[in-house]
Amino acid sequence: MSSQAQVIKTRLPSPPPSAEALLKAVHDAVENLKAKDVVEIDVRGKSTVTDHLVIASGTSTRHVKSIADEVVRFAKQLDVMPLGVEGEREAEWVLVDLGDVVVHVMLPRVREFYALERLWTVGDQHPDADETVGGAEGRR
Repeated sequence: MSSQAQVIKTRLPSPPPSAEALLKAVHDAVENLKAKDVVEIDVRGKSTVTDHLVIASGTSTRHVKSIADEVVRFAKQLDVMPLGVEGEREAEWVLVDLGDVVVHVMLPRVREFYALERLWTVGDQHPDADETVGGAEGRR
């Protein structure tokens, strides 16, 4: 008794949607389900994994999962299948990898703890942006 191996056939849309079109779909999806504090971070030049991060908060684990599901649904309307979806079971932090765009949907306490916005924007601020810390007095 031998069983046939199942082959999963995947196909890419031709041509694939632009990163901007994918970002618009993601923003429409998170807006549709009223995600909180949506932030987009351009990580081109900082990461070889993706070009854009979108970080959003949900009010409960059910809300977090629903937002992530909506992102997947909107992406599929563009004929884009997620490369991966992680964290759906606990739904405190769900990651949706759409290739050029990676979406993080998190509970506020989880978002605050991991502080992805700070992690990915370190070095983006000009050194003279905050004169009170190490400013003119610190240089004398």
